[in-house]
Amino acid sequence: MSRRKIIIAIVALILVAVIALLWWRADLEDSNDTKLQLYGNVDIREALLAFNSSEHIAEIHVQEGDRVTKGQLLAQLHTELLDAQLAEVEANLLAQQQTVAKLEAGSRSEEISQGKAELKAASAKVKSTRDSYKRIVRLLEKNLASAEDVENAQSLADVAEAQMEVSMHALALLQAGPRKEDIAVARAELAAREAGLALAQQYLENTNLYAPADGVIRNRILEPGDMAFPTTPVLTLAFINPIWVRAYLSETMLGQVHLGAKALIYTDSYPNKTYEGWVGYISSSAEFTPKSVQTEELRTRLVYSVRIYACNAQGELRLGMPASVTIEPNQKLDTTPTNHCGAEQ
Repeated sequence: MSRRKIIIAIVALILVAVIALLWWRADLEDSNDTKLQLYGNVDIREALLAFNSSEHIAEIHVQEGDRVTKGQLLAQLHTELLDAQLAEVEANLLAQQQTVAKLEAGSRSEEISQGKAELKAASAKVKSTRDSYKRIVRLLEKNLASAEDVENAQSLADVAEAQMEVSMHALALLQAGPRKEDIAVARAELAAREAGLALAQQYLENTNLYAPADGVIRNRILEPGDMAFPTTPVLTLAFINPIWVRAYLSETMLGQVHLGAKALIYTDSYPNKTYEGWVGYISSSAEFTPKSVQTEELRTRLVYSVRIYACNAQGELRLGMPASVTIEPNQKLDTTPTNHCGAEQ
């Protein structure tokens, strides 16, 4: 083969390689052009935390920017008055417990023995007064006593018999024990005082303010010494999870994006870092594009609000941060959208 033919072959191979490279790049650019580009801001949920009680604030244990966990004690109110009320309720409950125990135990053996002794004494007195009455009646027959003496003896005998009846009934009551109705009333009173104790304890617990979820303290609205009310927020808590980018889809994009679609998120704060995300919400109604979307083409269009949930393990995505989102259109998805960070949505 001549040298000329070799050169021609090499040039031809180079041209083929250049054409193939240009075709591949053009195909890649076309592929990239099909990706949907959205713009928005990082958004999270917030809660205004308030005490479920009214009192002066004693302590606030957190500062702005502190990370807190669910159930962590954040602040406390003064509790002097509630402590005293709780002590009173506990004392009343203890007294009623003793009353119920006394009624349920019934009469003591010593009380029954005493009742029997009193009945025996009353019986002896009845016998004595009856004997006296009979003796005076015999004396009256012999004109040795007056009719008045007989009447007095009769009265004393009647009184003694009445006293014996009283002793008999008293002993019967001691042996029978308290009435069921009295025990039921005492138990009901005990239940009411137990409920009062639970209520007093709840009032005392309401002087503590706990974190409802993991998050970050954004604002301290009140300070120790301020008067707190259930309607007055003390702290603002920003929830750590979930976090998302609030963006907007045009009507032409709406049919190409579905719940669960994977997305990539970029921010100016970390330009060399990509965050994985997924479409977790698409609004069912249209709205005018917010002014925060700084694209002239979109400002006058009706758009649909969309949330792209993000994996934010390092806590780098912050509330209000501008973000760009790239979504591959018409993705094949599972029937149940999942959280691509590893936990179910």
